[in-house]
Amino acid sequence: MAKKRPQTKAKQPQLTDGEIPVVGAREPCPCNSGRRYKACHGRAAAHAVTELVHRPFEALAGEADWIALRELVPAATVELHLKEALPEGVPSVTLATVLPMAWPALRREDGSVLIGLQNDTASGDISRDLADTLQRALTAEPGTPVQGRRAPADGPRLQDLLDPEGAFEPVVHPGFEFWVPDAQNATTEVTASLERANAAAIPTVKLAGVDAAYWCETPDKNHLRWVMPHPEEQLLDALARLHAAGRSSLGDGTRLVGSFRAHGLTVPVWDLPTGVTSEDVEKPAAEFAERLAGALASDAPLTADERRARGGLTNRQVTLS
Repeated sequence: MAKKRPQTKAKQPQLTDGEIPVVGAREPCPCNSGRRYKACHGRAAAHAVTELVHRPFEALAGEADWIALRELVPAATVELHLKEALPEGVPSVTLATVLPMAWPALRREDGSVLIGLQNDTASGDISRDLADTLQRALTAEPGTPVQGRRAPADGPRLQDLLDPEGAFEPVVHPGFEFWVPDAQNATTEVTASLERANAAAIPTVKLAGVDAAYWCETPDKNHLRWVMPHPEEQLLDALARLHAAGRSSLGDGTRLVGSFRAHGLTVPVWDLPTGVTSEDVEKPAAEFAERLAGALASDAPLTADERRARGGLTNRQVTLS
């Protein structure tokens, strides 16, 4: 019998991590490891896409208001300012809490762009998903919506596209009429979506005297929900100091009842009597902000009463995201 020649493998060219192309999950990894892509370099790519970013709006102008519009406010819009000049034919870019039929974005007939904030996102980084939607909306055909998709793991984030010095000034609306500049020519689907959205919207007002505080009206009682930028542990200590001292309310019949945790920031919530309007709570909120600043500046150990107050606030904390 003829002897078999020894098998020799040609040396495969080595690629750096940055040169590995994306292929199908079950295909051999292009790095020539012999493993499938999903078990090799695809694992890191998948992790980058799905890893949860706890503060997706950090370093954006108006981070607290971004969170409020994402989680608390039914109908609002904000004009966005990009680092680069807008493309020709795009007169403006506007962030909206939600768009008709829950579209991620819409390029209007006049070329302007609307971006929806309250949408499900495909990855763990809302900022990256919204940036991807924004980029695609800028080049979409006028008069067409932009569909959702999973953003590339190496794609830009909002922090890369938006001007960090640009003003972020939410305008809260009583309903969603901003969807249809020409209501008479709106499609049947958009009109029906508008009617459903208006029926479900909770009346909401942004306070003028303090940042990122929103009054809302519900059938049983009113509320003030205030997104605060302070570190969570420091803020809870400060709230506990005020609560134990009987200084955490916003006036007669009002009560600090707990807080939300949303996108890395804490949102204290007050119950208000039904008759207390947004105008009524403006002055008490400004006064509370001054008391809170003093409590935040204290580094003294919590007393027993303050620790009990803090435990009560912590037990009533709910995580929204």
